Amino acid sequence: MFKHIKAVIIDLDGTMLNTAPDFHEAINRMRADLGLTALPQQTIIDFVGKGTENLIRKVLAVDYDASGIAAHYDVALAAYMAHYQTINGDLANLYPDVIEGLQSMRNKGLRLACVTNKPLSLAVPLLEKKGLQPYFDIVYGGDSFPQKKPSPVPLLQVCLAFSLQPRQVIAIGDSSNDAIAARAAGCYVLNVPYGYNHGESIHNVDSDGIVQTLLEAANMIV
Repeated sequence: MFKHIKAVIIDLDGTMLNTAPDFHEAINRMRADLGLTALPQQTIIDFVGKGTENLIRKVLAVDYDASGIAAHYDVALAAYMAHYQTINGDLANLYPDVIEGLQSMRNKGLRLACVTNKPLSLAVPLLEKKGLQPYFDIVYGGDSFPQKKPSPVPLLQVCLAFSLQPRQVIAIGDSSNDAIAARAAGCYVLNVPYGYNHGESIHNVDSDGIVQTLLEAANMIV
């Protein structure tokens, strides 16, 4: 159980929403534009978690060396962003008990922030489309600051905005990025086991526990 908690910072992709189908569709539309073959969804899932720029470089690295990645990166990124804007949220779905968990946290008087490595221009419309936006006081994207997770900067900015000490805040996410950022910021951290952790087991991540749902996380805050 966690006491004296005043706020919760929650990741988006792989934590609240299964957006892998969106990533898969947008990436393969981009690859088709470049004359490349489609990739399986699991391959793309293993690339997710460190921001859009890293995702594009990983996807291009399937076919190109470093010089080829550099040569195609700008076109690939622009194509991917255009395709993702078109389908953003259409194929994504909520994980179990997300709404129930967010509502329970709100009922306890907790302030909520969404911190994601997804660009803000994609994150906010996605939250709105899935009915999640009203629960959050703050939304920070991967381009909100010069550094994104696993840097602690976005989490520390939430603490500052809420006028809270890091030990009054819990971060919840699906990957080592979330845990590393939270540890560096001085926040507690819980992980969910069902998201995208770069193809690695979440059980190997240093956290304060693994919760099956956001509702379970909410029930641990007293």
